[in-house]
Amino acid sequence: MDNCLFCRIINREIPSKIVYEDDQVLAFHDVEPKAPVHILLIPKTHVASLNDLDSQHGDDMAHLSLSISKVAEIMGIKDSGYRVIVNCGKDSGQAVAHLHYHILGGRAFENNFG
Repeated sequence: MDNCLFCRIINREIPSKIVYEDDQVLAFHDVEPKAPVHILLIPKTHVASLNDLDSQHGDDMAHLSLSISKVAEIMGIKDSGYRVIVNCGKDSGQAVAHLHYHILGGRAFENNFG
């Protein structure tokens, strides 16, 4: 997508502080961090949200999921623990229509999910 913020970051049209990259994913610092460590992990293939996934995205999603612990290790939060959040749609707070995982760590989080 030409006007997608994250696609423009992938294409190096917009600078970012990259922490991990391979041929399928890109991980970079969130510009408005909600924790001492706040990394966004995105697939290089444009997918607007979880609702837009289908069977053709299986390999990309598996690779994206497997990349989470690599990013956590690079950021030094793998052993202490981290939270992974995926927002889907406007009401969830998804601000960019490109699937992305928030990897947060560097502090303790409340268990406010039940």
